[in-house]
Amino acid sequence: MKKLSVLLFITVGFILFPFILEPKAENSQKKMYDPIIAATSRKHDVPPELVHSIIREESNYDCFALSPKGAMGLMQLMPETARNYGVKNVFDPAQNIEGGIKYLKDLIQLFDRKTSMVLAAYNAGQEAIKKFGGIPPYPETKNYIKRIMATYTKASIMTRTVIYKFYDESGHPVFTNNPNLYLLNKKN
Repeated sequence: MKKLSVLLFITVGFILFPFILEPKAENSQKKMYDPIIAATSRKHDVPPELVHSIIREESNYDCFALSPKGAMGLMQLMPETARNYGVKNVFDPAQNIEGGIKYLKDLIQLFDRKTSMVLAAYNAGQEAIKKFGGIPPYPETKNYIKRIMATYTKASIMTRTVIYKFYDESGHPVFTNNPNLYLLNKKN
């Protein structure tokens, strides 16, 4: 991951003034982004501790981070991933976190909440997981998993499952975790 300083030009009248925006220290940025991470994590049912661990590893809370492979922003989203999750500006912290968490949620479901598999897919991509039938043998990916699991130590990513209850046509109770099925069948 490469730290990126941004050179901005502020116009006052007809004069341009250069302004260098440097990444801030991790702790102050962690505190700054914590409300966004907490709210978005709650919205998508992804543990905020996992999100913090990934951001710390991916960008060290630098919203302007840019990797040599083209990943961008706090959660180091690749351009295609950002597009797929509706991120218009990868350097906007709220958009980047929202897109990254949505992607994480899909990976959590896809890999049956197994932390190491989710992290491997986040780092190396889902195709690498398919190709190798599990965690790819890439040293970068193996080290990535170890570093994140040093701070997020849960082998399984726990999410809350909402159970809905409705009664079918014959009056028997039906329990489901599918909100659409519930909405179609609930009695007003």
